[in-house]
Order: sequence, then structure tokens, then C-alpha cells
Amino acid sequence: MRVDKYLWCVRYFKTRNQVTELCKKNHVTVNGQVAKPSKEVFPMDKVTFRRDQITYHLKVLDIPANRVGAKLVDLYRIDETPEENLQHLELLQLAKQHYRKTGVGRPTKKDRRDLDELTWENDTNDHID
Repeated sequence: MRVDKYLWCVRYFKTRNQVTELCKKNHVTVNGQVAKPSKEVFPMDKVTFRRDQITYHLKVLDIPANRVGAKLVDLYRIDETPEENLQHLELLQLAKQHYRKTGVGRPTKKDRRDLDELTWENDTNDHID
């Protein structure tokens, strides 16, 4: 199976085009050699790729017939990614949340209506006195 199709089948990427672009940038290696998208992978090969500032290390166990469900992915690969890399990913996600918390920023349409209603009530109460 082609390396781009394999990485797509084991659900590391949403599209094969994403894997192809990564291969063209020389971010995918098979057994230590830079791989083109059409490079064939076989059982017991080691695939390494860099995505989202993390270097993933996989060992191919078997070749799937086509894209598999998330629960079945472990039948086709062993994830040998070091624990430090995964912790680095968690830190990146926390950093993104720190800079912009959910719900902060431009108000939604409902928020704007609530604000308008609140300010309209305050304006009418001020004129009654």
C-alpha cells in the first residue's frame, strides 16, 4: 500500500491530499528514508512523520483494505511516539486555550440581541424618573 494511503487509512489525516503535501515537504520517512507519496509500505516497516510540531513514530503491523474505524486502528499499527512528544501536544493545546478562551471575543447574534435588550431596558427606566 502507498504510504499516503496508509496514513489516511489509519486515520492520522482527514484527506490523502494532506499526506501528499507532507510527503512533498520531506516530512515523511519510511525506514529512515524520505518517502514520496507513492512509496510502498509493508508490515514491520517504521513510518515517521511530523505533524503539528510533533514527530510521530509508527510501526506497521498489517495493511488495511481501506479506511478503518477509530477503534480498529490498533490492529494495523503500533504507535511508538515518545511520551514527551504527546505531552508537548497537550501543552500546545493548553497554550491555545490560554490566549483566547471560548466565548470571548466578538459577540454572537444572540449575545448582541441580549445586549440590545438589556440596554433598551436601562434606557427606558432612565426616562421614567
